Amino acid sequence: MSKRDYYEVLGVSRNATDQELKSAYRKLAMQHHPDRNPGNQEAEDNFKELNEAYGVLSNADSRARYDRLGHAG
Repeated sequence: MSKRDYYEVLGVSRNATDQELKSAYRKLAMQHHPDRNPGNQEAEDNFKELNEAYGVLSNADSRARYDRLGHAG
């Protein structure tokens, strides 16, 4: 299974600012948080995917590497 584009996961454009990334992440994290969706495996998987995407895109160096190389970076 191939991974979804991190920008798509967060629902932002590739030229989104750090503040836009943070805002989108917080909104989606609250929506999919396992504590708010007990027993919902899909919500837990989405939450993990959000954390991974935000972890890469919130760091300037890893975001630049991701923009150049995609998931292979």
